[in-house]
Amino acid sequence: MELQKMFELQKVLDRRIETKHRLEHEYIFDKKVLALLVEIGELANETRCFKYWSEKGPSARETILEEYVDGMHFILSLGLMFGFDRLSGESVPGKGRGTGDLTVKFLEVYDAVYRFQREKTAESYMALLETFYELGELLGFTREEIFRAYVSKNEVNHRRQEEGY
Repeated sequence: MELQKMFELQKVLDRRIETKHRLEHEYIFDKKVLALLVEIGELANETRCFKYWSEKGPSARETILEEYVDGMHFILSLGLMFGFDRLSGESVPGKGRGTGDLTVKFLEVYDAVYRFQREKTAESYMALLETFYELGELLGFTREEIFRAYVSKNEVNHRRQEEGY
């Protein structure tokens, strides 16, 4: 149910952005994919999981969660472009599979993004969503935490549209 609610909230935000910026008739799939890749990179940077040369630890948990839901916004938006919100439900795979090396999981997420970009299928989209949820689990987030953080950031994104962000 939470995933469906996030899709609904994302649909409202997407429409608002598309209307405000006159994008209703523009195909922005590749821009959304690139934005998602950038957000995943920002998330990895906050975890510092790949920075073998550094002794500095990861950013605060709240910062990492906020970066995570930034990525979720773009994943949901991409799904909406193809009507994949209707495939969702509480049965999204990935529960309990968020184990292993964090760096490897980030690479798996990147791979899932590229696969979806190429194939644009329901199967590749669900694999992306699953892998991203697994990353969230590996980062220590519950689906409820992800949902609450998503709702909060969605509200921030609406305010940013009002303020000319």
